[in-house]
Amino acid sequence: MKKNDLITLDITDINTEGNGVGRYQGMAVFVPTTAPGDRVRCRIVKVQSRFCYGIAEEIEHPSALRCENDCPVYPRCGGCSLRHISYEAECAIKAGWVAENMRRIGGVTAEVLPILPSPNPMRYRNKAIYPIGRSPNGEVVAGFYARRSHRIVPHSDCLLQPELFSCIRRTVVDFISRHNLSVYDESEHRGLVRALFLRMGEATGEVMLCLVLNGSTLPHADAFVSELRQTHQEISTIVLNENTRRTNVVLGDKTHLLYGDGLLEDRLCALRFELSAESFYQVNRSAAQLLYERVGELCNLSGSEVVVDLYCGAGTIGLSLAHKAGQVIGVDIVPEAIENARRNAAINGITNARFITGYAAKAAQDLAAVGLRPDVVLVDPPRKGLSPTLIGTIAKMAPERVVMVSCNSATAARDAALFDRQGYTARLVQPVDMFPRSAHVEVIVGIQRKDI
Repeated sequence: MKKNDLITLDITDINTEGNGVGRYQGMAVFVPTTAPGDRVRCRIVKVQSRFCYGIAEEIEHPSALRCENDCPVYPRCGGCSLRHISYEAECAIKAGWVAENMRRIGGVTAEVLPILPSPNPMRYRNKAIYPIGRSPNGEVVAGFYARRSHRIVPHSDCLLQPELFSCIRRTVVDFISRHNLSVYDESEHRGLVRALFLRMGEATGEVMLCLVLNGSTLPHADAFVSELRQTHQEISTIVLNENTRRTNVVLGDKTHLLYGDGLLEDRLCALRFELSAESFYQVNRSAAQLLYERVGELCNLSGSEVVVDLYCGAGTIGLSLAHKAGQVIGVDIVPEAIENARRNAAINGITNARFITGYAAKAAQDLAAVGLRPDVVLVDPPRKGLSPTLIGTIAKMAPERVVMVSCNSATAARDAALFDRQGYTARLVQPVDMFPRSAHVEVIVGIQRKDI
């Protein structure tokens, strides 16, 4: 096989990047926006030693899993990977990914429960980050990156976001253009405005606007606040985030208040939560309710247990369990998140929860050193998963149960295998579709000490 070959290919599977998979003369061929059951005329665009990539130039026979594309910028925009198949098919495919990763990577033999679909597969995201740049003709644009690139794809309305976000984005882009503000050029590391970050409280209707700058001040800041507030009264607070580093990380370490108190309120699991721009919060609130309910079931609390919640963010999971626990101890590396968690405990009248700023592994070691013996440990790590050191420390604390929440079933499976070597076995696996139309899926793994 060589580049530009044109072949007929039967798609038999779909991988965890959302690419259809077929085989031609023994070689795997990955083709975006195809589905199992498709027969396609495919042009080869990249050849590696063991696999290659292609582009479908014609769908000769469409799969029964297909649906009409309802987005004008799909698949050019990289926000979605599975918009070309039905939501029912998407859920089944994601459940298959979780089961396969658990079996193949983790050697997990525990039951994989049916996936919990998102109650709202459309307009479910309460958070959006729009990189800001210029089009080839010099116009200010804000959108999402194309797949595997930092080329911004402008769009009129994203069907994963609230319609209000698109309206606010247009107002911000218009303001930048009219006031001739410079926008960030990552190749030159020059220009002021890097990104627009929006977050909404679904239950309250409040919106936080955060403008990410390659600097500390915004020209015409008073006019910016006045115009945005007059045009979009849902905006309850406006902040500037200072990020002068040459990095792909969106937020910097300093945030400056322009309007309001810098906090957003939402309600989840019958509790009130205040969030800062830096706080972690699940982007799909309705699916998060289902996830937290299942986490609570796996924790199996009777009212007296000590629960340690690592990577606690604003405290949402731990605080949702506090009424069934004796004590909750939350840990997170982000100081602002810990302040939010403490405030959230106070505004909900929760007195049996305390929160610590620090790295999860170091905090767990410190807790173990003072003799803390939790009954349950919750972990909700980033995509890279847990470190072997942290897993070993958790095992030394000897909890009866560990409940692991992960947005990456491959690293969750790897970590389940590491727990197994430390005397803990995975008993139950629950996929949850927190991210409809994307190639991501959340998973909960219920883990129990083997000697119980």
